[in-house]
Amino acid sequence: MNFHKEPATYVGHVHLLVSDLERSQQFYEKKLGLQVLNKKENVVAFTADGNTPLVIIEHEENAQPKRPRTTGLYHFALLLPNRRELAKVLIHLVQSGYPLQGASDHQFSEAVYLADPEGNGIELYADRSPEIWAWQNGELPFVSDPLDTDSLLKESENEPWTGFPSDTVMGHIHLHVSNLQKAKEFYCDGLGFEVTVPFRHQALFVASNKYHHHIGLNTWQGEGAPAPAANSLGMKEYSIIYPTEAERTRVLEQLKKINAPVSEEEGDVRTTDPAGNRILLLV
Repeated sequence: MNFHKEPATYVGHVHLLVSDLERSQQFYEKKLGLQVLNKKENVVAFTADGNTPLVIIEHEENAQPKRPRTTGLYHFALLLPNRRELAKVLIHLVQSGYPLQGASDHQFSEAVYLADPEGNGIELYADRSPEIWAWQNGELPFVSDPLDTDSLLKESENEPWTGFPSDTVMGHIHLHVSNLQKAKEFYCDGLGFEVTVPFRHQALFVASNKYHHHIGLNTWQGEGAPAPAANSLGMKEYSIIYPTEAERTRVLEQLKKINAPVSEEEGDVRTTDPAGNRILLLV
């Protein structure tokens, strides 16, 4: 089952404001292994398949440092197609000497964590078969066990890392928010997602099409945390892709019913969650 194409609704890309465009480009292209999709003045887009943007970085001259204890990006997560590819990228990062921040077994997936040179969190992960996800009454457990790295590394069979496979996608995004109940109303009643991991450890996961999560939400920066300034370094916005124009239109009506902001400019439709995270709504 594919959770990142029609009829699912899923995250498309993340757009980051960075202080050093060249340093960030070197990281995403040379160290991490994404391809440059296009580059225009102060903006670089990266891809895995040569067509679909996954990460966009932008240098804005007047961008401000992001204040601590604010809402925004916790991490974005690139989903590799299988366990072998996750093992290969892990070996590549270790051999390159790039620092990792952690590794976890979430039962439905296995993941390693790092940050880019600007401090933006990144998860690289592979899903386990959906057939073994531990659904109970429509919910999944919140599990974060140590990763069995020895078992994972054996999967590589000494194959070299040559960059991300073309079927790598933006698996999910995880956000700092200010209030989980308000976030639930916006993402479920407004954007149309369903709760999959409910209100555990100050976090909430939502998804479409019975994925474990397309969007993670947490209040780990503090209940009531303020939004950063609009031109702060870090996440500028991220995109959600709807399967049809009719579905996006239905969602826009739902957003209006809950008094969420909706704007349209040159054909681009955007909204902002209650914590100030900006979202581009695509089809």
